[in-house]
Amino acid sequence: MKRLILADAGPLYAAIDPHDRHHARARRELSRLEVDRLAVAVLQPTLMEAYTLVLNRLGIRAGLAWLRELEIGTLVINPTIDDYAAGRGVVATFPDQRLTLFDSVLAISSQRLGTPIWTYDHHFEILRATVWRPSG
Repeated sequence: MKRLILADAGPLYAAIDPHDRHHARARRELSRLEVDRLAVAVLQPTLMEAYTLVLNRLGIRAGLAWLRELEIGTLVINPTIDDYAAGRGVVATFPDQRLTLFDSVLAISSQRLGTPIWTYDHHFEILRATVWRPSG
């Protein structure tokens, strides 16, 4: 069985938009995930966040194509009610940071599942989440 990596919206979006500043990096890392036999999982809220980015920046056709592609090889996970509650608490703990509930719930879910996060967002380091760093 493959180990899981929880994806943040940033790399998911960057992987499909050739104009995104992280596009080449995201494509390299997708290849690395495959080589390392790591499966990408996405929280339902992250899926909605990333889809909204694709829809607003690349259009409806790109958004629908992206959703179809994602369904093929990505496990979608729903956070628990406790994950959402803890995420709200995390946001309140850092009033000096612009933390989103998306990121806070992702960090909490990652901790509960013992799964690192594939992200380019520095807020996960503030949250002391385990961030996936590709080898090689």
